[in-house]
Amino acid sequence: MSETTLAPREALARQLAEAVAEALRLDLAERERALLVVSGGSTPVPFFEALAAMDLPWARIEVTLADERWVAEESADSNARLVREHLLQGPAAEAAFVPLTSGAETPEQGVDEVAARLADLAWPASAVVLGMGGDGHTASLFPDSRELGLALTTEAPLVAVRTPSQPQPRITLSAEWLHRARRHFLHITGDDKRDVLARALSGDDARDLPIRAFLACPAAIYWAP
Repeated sequence: MSETTLAPREALARQLAEAVAEALRLDLAERERALLVVSGGSTPVPFFEALAAMDLPWARIEVTLADERWVAEESADSNARLVREHLLQGPAAEAAFVPLTSGAETPEQGVDEVAARLADLAWPASAVVLGMGGDGHTASLFPDSRELGLALTTEAPLVAVRTPSQPQPRITLSAEWLHRARRHFLHITGDDKRDVLARALSGDDARDLPIRAFLACPAAIYWAP
C-alpha cells in the first residue's frame, strides 16, 4: 500500500514515527544515548510498528514507559509486553528497554527500585509520546485517582497509583518527569478523543482533565478519525 492510499490512522502512525525518529537522530548527533518514553494501549501499536522499521542506531536508544499496570510482563494487560511485541522487533530489538515493574507485590513496594533503575537513563528524554483516555487521563494520571494531586506536583520520578475506575494498581511517571522531555507528542484517534481534547483546550484545571498538564509544553498533536 502506498503512502497516498494508507488508511488515516496508518498514515498518522507513520508520520508520528518519522517525527519521533527525527527527534532521536537530532539528539544522537549531540549525545551518545537518547531516551524515548512511550505509552501503552491499542492506539500506539501501528506507531510502534512504523517506528521499528525506521533506520536508527537502535543500540544507542533507550526506551521506557510513561506508565504501567502492576501486572506480570507476560500478562495481556502489560504495556511492557506490548512494547516488546510491536516496537522491539528487528533492528529495534537492540534498543535498551527499561520496564516500570519489579518483583515486588505492589507498586508502592516496588516504586523505589524502579526509580533507581530509571535514574541511569539518558534524561531528559528526547521525546515523550502520550495518549489520552475518554476521561482526559494521560499516562496513569486519572481524574478520579487519589494520587493525582501528588503525581501532578511531586518532583519524584514515579508515583504508585490506585484509582476506582481501573481494576489494577499502576505506576506512572510524574508530571514533572514527563515535562522534562525535550519534545512532547500526543497521539489520539477518533471523534470522541477529539471532543475531549477540545474540552481540555478550553480550560486549565488539570485535576478535571489531566491531559491539560501537558498541552502547554507545547505538545505536537497527532490525531486521525
